[in-house]
Amino acid sequence: MNRKDILPRRVAVALLEQALQRAPIVALLGPRQCGKTTLARQVAKKHECTYFDLESPSDLRQLENPEYVLGRATGLVVIDEIQLQPELFSVLRVLADRDEMPVRFLILGSASPELVKGASQSLAGRVEFVDLHGFDLLEVGAGKWEQLWSRGGFPRSFLAASDVNSQAWRENMIRTYLQRDLPELGIRIPSAAIRRFWTMLAHYHGQTWNASAIGRAMGLSDKTIRSYLDILSDTFMVRQLQPWYENIGKRQVKAPKIYFRDTGLLHSLLSLNDYNALLGHPVVGASWEGFVIEQIIRLSGWQEFYYWATYSGAELDLLAKHNGKRYGVEVKFNDAPGVTRSMHEAIESLQLDHLWVVAPVAQSYSLAPKIDVVSITSLSDVMSK
Repeated sequence: MNRKDILPRRVAVALLEQALQRAPIVALLGPRQCGKTTLARQVAKKHECTYFDLESPSDLRQLENPEYVLGRATGLVVIDEIQLQPELFSVLRVLADRDEMPVRFLILGSASPELVKGASQSLAGRVEFVDLHGFDLLEVGAGKWEQLWSRGGFPRSFLAASDVNSQAWRENMIRTYLQRDLPELGIRIPSAAIRRFWTMLAHYHGQTWNASAIGRAMGLSDKTIRSYLDILSDTFMVRQLQPWYENIGKRQVKAPKIYFRDTGLLHSLLSLNDYNALLGHPVVGASWEGFVIEQIIRLSGWQEFYYWATYSGAELDLLAKHNGKRYGVEVKFNDAPGVTRSMHEAIESLQLDHLWVVAPVAQSYSLAPKIDVVSITSLSDVMSK
């Protein structure tokens, strides 16, 4: 990887450093190629560090007696691709329980249900999880939002020399994920079946989950379709945004909405090779919605996010709960969004403290009491307040 493939990820580095101060073991999780190894090496430069890559035969040989080797280490020990040696969790548990802990462990792994379950059970009370995704607006600069939206945030895709190179990298990433990564995680499903489901899901991006409809289209059971969705969710490819509902006398939707976490992969599966192709496609509004929602979730650092919809037609793209307050977000792909009846109903029914309308406008402005239009370029500033 050369310098053109790297952007400084100062916030991510700071979060990782803070986690290492709090916990004896930190697990950095995320999809392949999202920058975990690069980030870990940036952190390692600041410490006395021993680095093990479990895809390296020589490093594997060094760890044939892991309790002895790791027990003698000091400073920071980084173990990359730990999902390949899950038996190391029990060794780390023993080492983390020593009275004096002269070492911190940073373990890296491609997200999988088995990895998270194994670490959570074996290392309970000893491990802190840090999730890493592709680049966000704060990292690339708000002025490059069109490129980030079109290409997605995987470093090699975003920083590619051309749209053609970016698309080629994403197509290769999809193929590798299906043909190598999933089998390595113990998922024994034909790659063609998952690819077909993933492509079909791209057409449902931003819609309420309906297993029966997709199952009928693919000739598969609801249970099988659900298992496919869980695979994509557990490996950080898809987000299931859960609905918010409470007993307020309205019939409310209770199924999750489905969003691709990376719009670059969404566009590749829909054969949208550049920004102009995206703008001319019917999915543009849903793609924009998913892009904005993902950026808000990442930039805010908040934990509680939902969507809200009633069967009478009222809806809110995103409901955020933070520090006892409720905030609403509507995402509009037009340069002159107006106040809608649905916005007023959301403010009243959900008792929102404020509602933001995120749109591709040049400047943010007030639209009505409790309602502001927010430009994508000022989104990080708004979420940090």
